[in-house]
Amino acid sequence: MADKMSAAGGMKELPSAFVEEMKDLFAKLPGVSVSELPAFLESFRGERSYGLRRNPLKYTRDEFERKMPFSLERVPWAEEGYFYKKEEQPGKSPYHEVGAFYIQEPSAMIAAELLAAKPGERILDLCAAPGGKSTQIAGKMQGEGLLVCNEYVSGRAEILFQNMERIGAPDCVILNESADRIAEVFPLFFDRVLVDAPCSGEGMFRKEEQALLQWSTENVSMCAQRQREILEEAAKMVKPGGVLVYATCTFSEAEDEAVIRQFLETHEEFLADETVLSKEMSAAGICPGGLPGTVRMWPHKLRGEGHFAARLLKAGTDRKVCCEEATDGSRKKNSLNRSKKKQNGYCKNEIGRRNSSEQEREDYFRDFCEKYLMECYRDKLGKDGSFVWYGQHLYLVSKELAKMAGLRVKRGGLHLGEAKKGRFEPSHTWAMTLKKEDVLQSLEIEDPAAYLRGETLENRGYQGWLLILFEGKPMGFGKAGGNMIKNHYPKGLRRS
Repeated sequence: MADKMSAAGGMKELPSAFVEEMKDLFAKLPGVSVSELPAFLESFRGERSYGLRRNPLKYTRDEFERKMPFSLERVPWAEEGYFYKKEEQPGKSPYHEVGAFYIQEPSAMIAAELLAAKPGERILDLCAAPGGKSTQIAGKMQGEGLLVCNEYVSGRAEILFQNMERIGAPDCVILNESADRIAEVFPLFFDRVLVDAPCSGEGMFRKEEQALLQWSTENVSMCAQRQREILEEAAKMVKPGGVLVYATCTFSEAEDEAVIRQFLETHEEFLADETVLSKEMSAAGICPGGLPGTVRMWPHKLRGEGHFAARLLKAGTDRKVCCEEATDGSRKKNSLNRSKKKQNGYCKNEIGRRNSSEQEREDYFRDFCEKYLMECYRDKLGKDGSFVWYGQHLYLVSKELAKMAGLRVKRGGLHLGEAKKGRFEPSHTWAMTLKKEDVLQSLEIEDPAAYLRGETLENRGYQGWLLILFEGKPMGFGKAGGNMIKNHYPKGLRRS
């Protein structure tokens, strides 16, 4: 590693090669000057800011600000973002477990804001774990459209899965693949693609000491090469008229402007969005980058860590695609009501085409739906998707993903549950997407900690499955029988 030198006083040491590069950057980039370098270096000794994002899938802004027991202050560059005080530890709150918010470094919220996902679109988050930006995108999509989240490292993909489950994202697919494999399957497919690229992490020096310890000029060069390769594959998946956002949490010009400059030189179909820096963002301390269409976040100018982002537009017609295959007729056929004889998916009676075991598991699922779900919810469930069995497990899969064969799929759709001997058992993933008005039985609990520990609950007249609620938001399922309600909160998530 390069020699280190003190960052304006010695509390943290920065590599001398890094400091020299910063001197050069501050001399030529817009929005900063060499005179600010001491303040920049001093910022690494200061306290970092803490942030969380409201989950709009579950809370309106008014409801969130009224109910959260934290001293929240809005993040000016993120629609759902808030600063909070470190000592408040919202991650230990039951509100965290019901998916009321996602804890995220404030500057990291900028990338998904620039992506500006809309309901009904096809969106790809190519480097998604642990899930901060994916959960932010899911909130903006409001349960409409298709969100594909990818993470190459298997262990990190599992963390991504858990976070998407907790916030209750219904239309989410999780892949564990390389960018080139996904590009082969989904050419010109997505309305918007986010590349939050793996980087040297210079912007995280204050937040994560490991980033500082692992820094080297060799690592910067290696990251830049990998970023160019990922961006090249991402470009293949953006449809004409689409948006491509590239982001890093590093200051290095080699990983930021240089990557974008080379990309634009070799991709004439992409243009920099020169309107990327709004007046509100400038007022909040966000600076222009060294190229049109790029922004930089400096820790001495705002309450956040270092970030870079570029917003690129692909030439062509911006044609919004939203479940084109689904017609009014096909939606009606997807109803789960037994009274409707012509039904789609795995809820229709196909005498002679299914063996008794296959018919049994479908009967179990249909019986569950009729016993425990409101009719209005049954009618809309699956209207834009297909019911697919993988063994005894049932998934609701987007009709637009029929061609995923060959990809490593961590979550192919919404996992509804499992057919067991004599019954259908709903999944926790499904529970977290439900609302009180979707189910026939629900129980509001006064002590959420007991449920999170896995304790059984007292039964007061319920029978069978019910949705457990905390202040009207789902925590999971319970199953009533006799004088008790069995706790179905997943054992791997329970707290001591």
